[in-house]
Amino acid sequence: MSLAALVLVAATPALPQGDPVRGKEIYGRCGACHSLARNRTGPKHCGLFGRAAGGVAGFRYSKAMRDSGIVWTRDTLDAFLKDPRGLVPGTRMGYAGVDKSRDRADLIAYLEAVSRSKESCR
Repeated sequence: MSLAALVLVAATPALPQGDPVRGKEIYGRCGACHSLARNRTGPKHCGLFGRAAGGVAGFRYSKAMRDSGIVWTRDTLDAFLKDPRGLVPGTRMGYAGVDKSRDRADLIAYLEAVSRSKESCR
């Protein structure tokens, strides 16, 4: 992870508890490129937490993402969702980010709930 990325993650205030039900609605924005169970334009989200960025087999990541050194946690995901290109300059993710901290917290709560579920990984 770059020094700038480390500073950004370290400077991020504690993420509030999110609402996974509301997060499911917000995840609809991600559905154009992502899926829980399969790679699309973006990598699948199943098993996201604890995984190294750039770590989904069979998905073609940018060099920037592969070399970022990020491991996905609530905090790193919050920082990435807030400003993808700021955290990982050179990422191929075209989405500008999720401005509202509440929306990010809800989305992350949803992803935590479902990304580890065997049902959602099929």
